[in-house]
Amino acid sequence: MLHLHHHHYHHRLLLLSCSSNIFMASKYFLRPAPHNLPHTLLPTTSFISTNQLRPLQQQQQQHYHFSPKPLSISLNLSNQNSRFSTSAAVSNLVPVEEQPTEEDVTKNSLTLKQQLEKMGIPCNCKPGTYSRLRCHQCGGGDTKEKSLSVFITADGSTALWNCFRAKCGANGNIKAFGNGRASSGKVSPRIETSKTKRHITEESIGLEPLSEELIAYFGERMISAETLRRNSVMQKPGDEVAIAFTYKRNGELVSCKYRDINKRFWQEKETEKVLYGLDDIKGATDIIIVEGEIDKLSMEEAGFPNCVSVPDGAPCKVSDKDIPPEDEDKKYKYLWNCKEYLDKASRIILATDADQPGQALAEELARRLGKERCWRVRWPKKNNADVCKDANEVLMCLGSHALRKVIDQAELYPIRGLFTFRDFFDEIDAYYHCSMGYELGVSTGWRGLDDFYKIVPGELTVVTGVPNSGKSEWIDALLCNINEKEGWKFALCSMENKVREHARKLLEKHTKRPFFGASYAESVERMSPEELEEGKKWLSNTFHLIRCEDDSLPSVKWVLELAKAAVLRYGVRGLVIDPYNELDHQRPPNQTETEYVSQMLTKIKRFAQHHSCHVWFVAHPRQLHQWVGGPPNLYDISGSAHFINKCDNGIVVHRNRDAERGPVDQVEIYVRKVRNKVVGKIGDAKLSYDRVTGTFQDPDERGRV
Repeated sequence: MLHLHHHHYHHRLLLLSCSSNIFMASKYFLRPAPHNLPHTLLPTTSFISTNQLRPLQQQQQQHYHFSPKPLSISLNLSNQNSRFSTSAAVSNLVPVEEQPTEEDVTKNSLTLKQQLEKMGIPCNCKPGTYSRLRCHQCGGGDTKEKSLSVFITADGSTALWNCFRAKCGANGNIKAFGNGRASSGKVSPRIETSKTKRHITEESIGLEPLSEELIAYFGERMISAETLRRNSVMQKPGDEVAIAFTYKRNGELVSCKYRDINKRFWQEKETEKVLYGLDDIKGATDIIIVEGEIDKLSMEEAGFPNCVSVPDGAPCKVSDKDIPPEDEDKKYKYLWNCKEYLDKASRIILATDADQPGQALAEELARRLGKERCWRVRWPKKNNADVCKDANEVLMCLGSHALRKVIDQAELYPIRGLFTFRDFFDEIDAYYHCSMGYELGVSTGWRGLDDFYKIVPGELTVVTGVPNSGKSEWIDALLCNINEKEGWKFALCSMENKVREHARKLLEKHTKRPFFGASYAESVERMSPEELEEGKKWLSNTFHLIRCEDDSLPSVKWVLELAKAAVLRYGVRGLVIDPYNELDHQRPPNQTETEYVSQMLTKIKRFAQHHSCHVWFVAHPRQLHQWVGGPPNLYDISGSAHFINKCDNGIVVHRNRDAERGPVDQVEIYVRKVRNKVVGKIGDAKLSYDRVTGTFQDPDERGRV
């Protein structure tokens, strides 16, 4: 069904009666426009740029300051269904504002013209009339056309302007007050007074059959005389003969749009807005919507008569607002007027122009029609460099068979967040051929551990262990190994380490020498000043620090925002958050810690996946009662079982403290969860820790370095 959102608004009616006259008003008393107030900002003789006709009824309804003459509407008060009576109306009389004097009108309009002049809009039109100017913002584009329509209301109170070039769309208004000052800003909207649509016929608007010259013109665009006849394409005589596209409903003429050879457009005023070719989709389940009348005729030449064109061209961009209710959706009123036809369609192909306005139109149509039943086309190239702009260009350059192929190969209109595997075939192929990089993981640098755990970009590894078991030391050593073998860079959010101490630990692992010649160094010579200088360059090139400089604790959101900057600016491939309990974990009163941890880990995983960055997250276990020296497990992590449930890899680092059980320099790495079987499995590995340099080795390599 047509996804046009229905909203019902109740308008207040105030009965104002002098005898049997009733006036309609909202919060303020409305002063309807006199007869010379135009229906749109374009008279029937004004021209609009390249198929981008954008009626300004909506702006009028929002911006016009109506003249003070009230409109009397005569009602049959004897109607039994009426809730209103003459006596009720008399008791609710509202005073009518005084009409502005000629002096006020002159003063206001002069103020407006001065303000417009300052903005680069030299308007000389009288109140109640139009000016057609070159746009002060786009200059009329390459053709320097006069695409800016300017209107000053009859009372001289308001000036409105709009550029009809879709790539520009400049518009605005300015209001003058009685004191001669001007104010730019949004003019208060007014309720639209109901207007009877004009009844027109081909005779009443002076249409005649197409001349041989115009038939030949269409012939050059590959449109046959038979297609022109079937669609009742006619002409309107005048100083310049114009092509007339007749808009019909059930065979009756309801509107007409004109075009001259210079591609300027205008329409009959006060007629119903409908789709061009509406009768051709009556009862159709598959329909095509294009942007222009000639594109509709081109589709028919390719064998698709079930095609309609929008009457008013394309917007310059997609609106960032919600779809307005029916009575306010003026720009797309034609969709509402044709709802009964569109509701029957189960497949709607949007074949709008390939340029930005055309794609914006497709999005606006899809939003209203329902993306789940919309399809879109991909226009083919007409040469090695350029893509065809629309259906007629495909027909002219490539032929009707190419246009049929475009429609036959139409794709489902994309819905954000909904995909098929076909959308990822390129990525799947690259994964199969290992052309993406690191599909089989990155080595840890320790042979004994590689059998169980490797590092894959985009994954989350949770690391735990009792205090002083070497968690942070092991992660630092791991990062040094990865940098040495793969050249990765890292972002470090390590709140428990002072910067200078963290630098010392990393430099010792990098140079394989102690930072100081203190007692812990034993007989090993400390690093030289030259090694220190080289190491400092290595630190700056390899690691980027995320630190909160004030007394407050950083939040996960804050850390991830800075990590994102590090990824984009420096090419960081790994992030360390150490530890969990040093972050700010404020949560709403109605949220449990389990719910909070779940949401936090989800944010971290999304960051890792989106930026192809591996994240190591250190979390301490809760206080272990009656601990006898054994390793904890991942379910012992303080806060929530989600730490093991949501991570891709779960690791416990444990150091032997009992000489009777083995060497006290032995560190055990328990891999307790591996989601991706391609790169690892559950198992245990042992490493030897060198207290002097802070490095780890496989046990059989101890003493080699």
